[in-house]
Parts: sequence; structure tokens; C-alpha cells
Amino acid sequence: MAVFLVTPPMVWQEIKDALVRGFIAFTQLKQVHARLMIFHLHQDQYLLNMVLKTAFNFNRPDYTVTVFGQTLKPNFYLYNTMIRGLVSSGCYAQSIRYFNLMRKDGFLPNNFTFPFVLKSCTWNMDFRLGATVHSLIVQAGFDDDVFVKTGLVGFYAKLGRLDVAQKLFGDMPVKNVVSWTALMGGYIRARKFREVIDLFKKSLAMDMKPDSFTLVRVLSACSQLGDLAAGQWIHELITSTGIRNVFVNTALVDMYSKCGSMENANVVFEQMRERDIVTWGTMVQGYAANGFPREAIETFRQMQEQNMRPDCYVMVGVLSSCATLGALELGEWASKMIEKNELLSNPVMGTALIDMYTKCGKIAFALDIFRQMKELDVVIINAIISGLAMTGHVYAAFSCFGLVEKHGFKSDKNTFLGLLCGCTHAGLVDDGRRYFHSMSSCYSVTREIEHYGAMVDLLARAGLLDEALELIQSMPMKANSIVWGALLGGCRLHKDTQLAELALKQLIEIEPDNSANFVLLSNIYSSNQKWHESESIRSLMKQRGILKVKGYSWIEVKGVVHEFLVGDTTHPMTDSIYRKLFELEKEIREAGYVPTTEFVLFNIEEEEKEHLLGCHSEKLALAFGLISMNADAVIRIVKNLRVCGDCHTVIKLISKLTRREILVRDTNRFHHFVDGKCSCGDYW
Repeated sequence: MAVFLVTPPMVWQEIKDALVRGFIAFTQLKQVHARLMIFHLHQDQYLLNMVLKTAFNFNRPDYTVTVFGQTLKPNFYLYNTMIRGLVSSGCYAQSIRYFNLMRKDGFLPNNFTFPFVLKSCTWNMDFRLGATVHSLIVQAGFDDDVFVKTGLVGFYAKLGRLDVAQKLFGDMPVKNVVSWTALMGGYIRARKFREVIDLFKKSLAMDMKPDSFTLVRVLSACSQLGDLAAGQWIHELITSTGIRNVFVNTALVDMYSKCGSMENANVVFEQMRERDIVTWGTMVQGYAANGFPREAIETFRQMQEQNMRPDCYVMVGVLSSCATLGALELGEWASKMIEKNELLSNPVMGTALIDMYTKCGKIAFALDIFRQMKELDVVIINAIISGLAMTGHVYAAFSCFGLVEKHGFKSDKNTFLGLLCGCTHAGLVDDGRRYFHSMSSCYSVTREIEHYGAMVDLLARAGLLDEALELIQSMPMKANSIVWGALLGGCRLHKDTQLAELALKQLIEIEPDNSANFVLLSNIYSSNQKWHESESIRSLMKQRGILKVKGYSWIEVKGVVHEFLVGDTTHPMTDSIYRKLFELEKEIREAGYVPTTEFVLFNIEEEEKEHLLGCHSEKLALAFGLISMNADAVIRIVKNLRVCGDCHTVIKLISKLTRREILVRDTNRFHHFVDGKCSCGDYW
């Protein structure tokens, strides 16, 4: 072809110009490389250096290795390009190999070489090699170079040698934003989050202009600390500097989410022009973790409208929200978006799916997922133990406990918490004592306050109130609201007003604004016909401005979650729901039902009490389910409070009269109603 008749100097210039302009496709680079070989320019180190850089831009480190291997006498610049390109491509071990070859060929690394070699040492966690490189840096006289020293700070900080990193950082005559950020990264890895914020403030005082990497790190520290005030201050700083990209905005959303301020997180989210899957996942997880499951699912639906494929992080948030709401259909629909093999190979998603099935009362499905998991770990086994315990299959939970040792895993605090909760639901005091005492003596697991709370709950429910109090008094740590609340719950069950008053005094001291404590004591007084004392508690609540937590119930029908409040009249089918309730009340009264009015906390007329009981949110949800779902469908209801005794009695009767299977999950446990009986055996 005519092009081959061009004189070599012109060919050299043409090839150089082509390499400077760049290429759209990798094949174009290969064609230019072929011309180098045809015109015997394949040993031209200047052009070869440009070929290597271009190949790295196409993310083809394999091609660069081949090209370099055909070079007879590579020079210093080719070695530097290979080391830098391999590090940028994530080929850290190979970059070290070329660093060693470079030295073997007699070339001395310079201030452009060392930062990339140190990055490879960091990624490989190779402290020994990094220390050797540090010695070479000193010998070569580059220990005062800002870029090299920043690389050293990053290396020592990331490998946990903060003492060395701090000394090197302090010796730097000039500190740039990268060096500040590198030291912050070390503090974050060491979980010294307060020091990160302090270091950031110090950097601002020294006129350092933060970049997006710095801001993401310091916002991460605020997230871990739950320091909303510091996070808001940084948000103001970001607004004033104008440093806003998807990474900084996502870090802001994450900070607000983890600080419990979903309103602010949503403001940032709505203002974002660009959102990636991490941003969406942060919002979904934020809503789920902060007790807004419906908002989490709505955000997920919006994400679907943007044609974004969910990742593991998103799916865990969605499945967690479905578990909270008891939204089985929605959870199953969402889980099908992930390829089954991927789901079963991912312990985090597998655990979330097991939890979702468990909390929706489909324990057989949860067990099926558990058996299909490609790999087991203690977290997955803990999930199935807790699920079995929650749904009343306590002996199956005991059997799964054996799998921990069978697979060589070490039982942890969550393993025993699941076992103790199972014992609590089944009233197995002796088994509970055995597991509780064996934690430290046989398994070297330190008892934490949650374990004491579960044990106190078990003893108190069984009527062993004195033993429960003795356990509280012998605890190595101060009892919290969970522990005293467990004792108070036992007092309610066994109508011990004297001990209940003691428990309440402790609870009021710990959490003076929690209405549940006052309501529970008021309930105890009411059930003992102590109306004056009950009214005194209610008056005290009014004086302190404490409002009772409203009872909500959720039911999923055809993939849509419906919410009901006590005495709710806002649902579009309100008239039909109350008609159904009236019909059911008539039928169960004919079957011998008499309202248990002690569960209404006021000294009012019996007729009015009965009306109030009839409007409880779980009864409204049940009536809606009966008129909206197929006759053979299982009715699943979730309540945010404990199911009262009257509702429990009513649902048992309705399950028998309608021949329906009804599942109710409250804050304490699962209630599986079939043919007039409940799986809890009236023990909750």
C-alpha cells in the first residue's frame, strides 16, 4: 500500500500524532503497534511508552505486559509507566515485580515511582516490603518530597501504624490535601472517628481546601459517631465551597440516615441531579434502619421506575422492610429480581431472605433457603435459630444450634440470644438456665445486657419474679430499660403491683419520656381494679406531656400494604370493614365470647370499654383481610405493639368460626391461629 512507501521519519511523526490524538477502539491501537513493527520502530522507547500508556487507558494490562516483554532494553521511563499503569489497573503484585526488575536492571526509582510502589504495598498489606521501600526512599534522598511522604503516610496509616504515620505527617514541611486525607483514612480504619473530625478542623485552620475525598471521609466519621451537629456543620461547609458530586451527596445522605435524620437525608436526595445505585441503596437502607419500611419500599419503587437494577445493599433494605411489614408478596417479588444462584451465594442477602420469610410466618420457606445456601456461616445459622425461636419451633432451634459446632463455627452472642428468646417464648426455664450459664463456662462468650434481659424475661414470665429480681441485682453492669421492662412485663402477667412499682421507678429514671412504661403499670392497676392508681398514672403522663404510642397494624393484600390505627376511619373500605366487625362480633358472642374489659385502661362504663376493644387496629386489619382476600389465603398481620389479651381471644375464635389460618406478629412474638388455637399456647 502507498502508506508503506512513506519515509521512516514521516512514519514516526504520523504514529506519534496518532498516539497523541488517541483512539476510539483498542483495535486501532493494535494497528498502530503493527506499523511500529513493520517499520522496525518496535524498539523506539518514546513511541513504546506512548503505546503502553494508551493500552493502560483501554484497561489492557495484559497487552502492556506482552509489549514490554518484547522490548530488548527497556529504559527508566518504560518501567515507571508499567509500575504506574499496573497499580492503576489493580495489578499490585505485578507492579512489585516490575519494581524489582527495574532495580535489577540498575535503574534507581524516583519520586514518581515510589508513591505507586507504596500503594501496591498497602493493597497487598505487605509491611515488610513497604518498610524496605521506606529505607530506599531515605537512601535516594526523596524523604522530603511531598508526594513520596504522602505515600508513606498513607501506607503506615492504612496498615495500622498510626504512630509512624503521625510522626511522618508532623515532619512534613508542606502538607497537601492528599496527605491530610491519608491520615484521616488511617484514623477511620482504627475507628478513631472523633480524631478524624478534630484533624479535619485542624486542616481547615491551616487553610487546607478539602476535596471530595476528604469530605467523604469526614462525613463517614460523623456517620459512625452519630454526630448530627458535626455533620450539619460540614454540610454547611460543602454548600459554601460548592464541592458537590454524587460521592459527596451520597455521603451526606448516609450521614443523615445514620444520625436518624431521614427528613434531611431526603432533602439532599431530592436535590441531587445525579444518583447512582449506591445513593438509592443508602436511602432504602436508611429508611429501613430508621423504622420507615413503607418509605423504603416506595423509594425502591421509584428506583425501579428509573430502570436501575438493585444490588445487594438495596435488596437487604427492601427485604428488611418487607419483613417489618409482613409484606410477603412484595418480598418474594423483589427477591426474584436477583438471580437465584447469586442470592444463594451471598450470605448477606440469604440471611435477609431467611429473616423476611421468618417474620412473614413462612418458616418452611426460610428453612428451604437455609438448606440451599451455597455456604453457611454463623450469621446465617443465627438467623434461622432466631427465626425458629420466634415462630415457636424452639426444639428445632436447639437442633440448629448443633450445626454451629458441626461446621466448626464459634457461637457468638447472637446465637445465645436466639436460644434464650426461644426458651422465653416456650417457657423452658431449665433449658434457658442451662444455655445462660454455659455461655461463659463452655463457649467463652461474654454475657451482655441483652442476654440478661432475655433471662429476666424468661424468669418473670414463668412467675419466678424474685429470682428475676435477684438476677438483675447480681448483674455486672447496670440494668437498662430492656431488663427492667422484662421484669415489669412479668409483673403484668402475674399481677404483682408492688414489684411493678419498683420496676417502673427504675424505668422512669432511665427513660422518663417512654409512654410504654406508664401504660404497662396503668394496665396492671386496671387489671387489679385499682382505678384510682391507674388514673394517677395517666394524670402523671399528662403532666409530663407524655403521649401513648399509637397502636398500628399492617396487612398486605395483593402486594399493597394497608395500615390501620386504633379506631381508624380513614380507609376507603371503612364502612365494609366495620360491617364485617359487627357480623363477627355477633357470631363470636353467640359462641360464648365475653369481652375481656380489663384490657381497657380506664375506669369507664363496661359498654364503652367493649366498644374501644372492638376498634383495636389488629381487629380492623383482620376484618379487612377477611373481606379482601381469597378464602384459602393465609391472613398475615403485623402490629407495632403487644397484642392485648382480648384481641388474642377474639382472633382465636374468628380463626375457628371462619376456618381461616391467621398469623399475627407483635413486638413479642408470632401468634399462629388455626381452628381456635394459638401457637403460643396463650403464653406470651
